Amino acid sequence: RAFGYSQVPQFDPFLMLDDFHTSNPDEYLAGFPWHPHRGIETITYVLEGLVEHGDSMGNAGVIGAGDVQWMTAGSGIIHQEMPKGDSQGRMYGLQLWANLPQSQKMMAPRYREVKNADIPHIVQPDGVVIRIISGRLNGISGPVRDVVIDPEYLDVEMPADTRLYHPTPPGHTAFIYLFKGRVRVDDLDLQPGSLALFEDGDQVHIQAQASSARFLFISGKPLQEPVAWRGPIVMNTQDELRIAFSEYQNGTFLKS
Repeated sequence: RAFGYSQVPQFDPFLMLDDFHTSNPDEYLAGFPWHPHRGIETITYVLEGLVEHGDSMGNAGVIGAGDVQWMTAGSGIIHQEMPKGDSQGRMYGLQLWANLPQSQKMMAPRYREVKNADIPHIVQPDGVVIRIISGRLNGISGPVRDVVIDPEYLDVEMPADTRLYHPTPPGHTAFIYLFKGRVRVDDLDLQPGSLALFEDGDQVHIQAQASSARFLFISGKPLQEPVAWRGPIVMNTQDELRIAFSEYQNGTFLKS
């Protein structure tokens, strides 16, 4: 877990980021059987392997390397995610949870499956490749749009000794999560598995070191609202949490 729980105020509107990778099927085949969510969005990005999924709205399918599952739980959804690995048993994915504002906590749930081929990319003159999952860059928009927190979700690959200057909306929370190579951010040298949270500003500067690097760049508009979080459900008050779990137990959890 790159961040979560106690770091929530710093990363608002994001709740947590998990990095799951292994070549041992015993560590992932149990998967995540049917479970509920309410009040959040879950974003799963597969780098290696396969994930079979299904939900209470009737969606079902498989996402593989380079694919994204962007699920808005809203008023409530029940789903499962079952990793299968690739032909060599490898499984690698990243899952981000994003919060929803109080005014949208009970919005109708929706599900978006984005295939690798549908994600646009930009190749800069120095060889830096930026895949745009959500957000807009150089006049090109990612396939995931109309999200409440106005997120930017980019997958960036940098050749050795290249630099990236990337604009950021003032007031937005912005961070990178490095999962390959080494980069330098200000006076910090980051290694794989490292996360850097940026201060407020209008541009970030990232420099790849002696080898190629790959990372997620993520930003979003803070909600500045109270967070009441228990397991897979995130609301604004403890009473709302109590109601959600009571409804799940008595069979009235799903609203649409």
